[in-house]
Amino acid sequence: MKNTRFSWVNASVLVSTPIAAVVLAVWYVSSQGFVWTDLVPFVVMYFLSGLAITAGYHRYYAHRTYDCHPIVQALILIFGAAALQNSALAWVSDHRSHHRHVDQEADPYNVQRGFLWAHIGWIFFEDAPGTRDWSNVRDLERSRLVRLQARGYVLLAVTVGLGLPFLIGLAFDRPWGGMLWGGLVRTVFVHHCTFLINSAAHFFGKRPYSTEISARDNGWLALLSYGEGYHNFHHAFPSDYRNGVAWYHWDPTKWTIHGLALARLAWGLRRTPEAAIARRRRSASG
Repeated sequence: MKNTRFSWVNASVLVSTPIAAVVLAVWYVSSQGFVWTDLVPFVVMYFLSGLAITAGYHRYYAHRTYDCHPIVQALILIFGAAALQNSALAWVSDHRSHHRHVDQEADPYNVQRGFLWAHIGWIFFEDAPGTRDWSNVRDLERSRLVRLQARGYVLLAVTVGLGLPFLIGLAFDRPWGGMLWGGLVRTVFVHHCTFLINSAAHFFGKRPYSTEISARDNGWLALLSYGEGYHNFHHAFPSDYRNGVAWYHWDPTKWTIHGLALARLAWGLRRTPEAAIARRRRSASG
């Protein structure tokens, strides 16, 4: 690829973490057993880090579908780092390029290059030093919090992503179990739930709002990804804070943002008019 090089760091992390998660989980259960409290750090970190990506990196920073209090912004950046999916600055830059060039060569996770490429292969490559174009995130570069997170990303990722589940596990006298289930295993799980939106959500499902792009609506994927599975709707209306537009759609991210609004920690929630949604449905079906 032009101006890119193979990233041994990214490849090593993405290949080694699932293997380590399986091996260590089997060893831990065989030697220490399994108790229900081992799920506590997993569930807590699964939701905090996952929602920091979907409600934060994605719907707040990438698409500006709502505005929120600086405290919420700080929590997004802290737990977004714990998801180990790069800094908000880099994540948003990639995602905005995806939307601008979807299914084209300049799309970082272009599904036209294959399922595996869109899922994980693209992360094995990085921009050559000094060649990355940051022009699509100038607004984020003006944020002091975003700049701080970018500089301290690795430290945040390790201390919050592993340290917090260790402390949660410690509360149940299972600190290493907390680090394993809430740290390592949870990281792998959240990684691939996110990656499935780049891959499976462009392969499987329906296209009720636009048949011109590969993005698809898939309710099963929504269950794994905090509501991100309604991907055809999202690509058709990226400025809407909802992905699951119907009341019965599983979209915990939408509900979280709405809850923040009720607590007056978020405001300006952007919704696409029903008439515009209906027009796109008629156009796609015709």
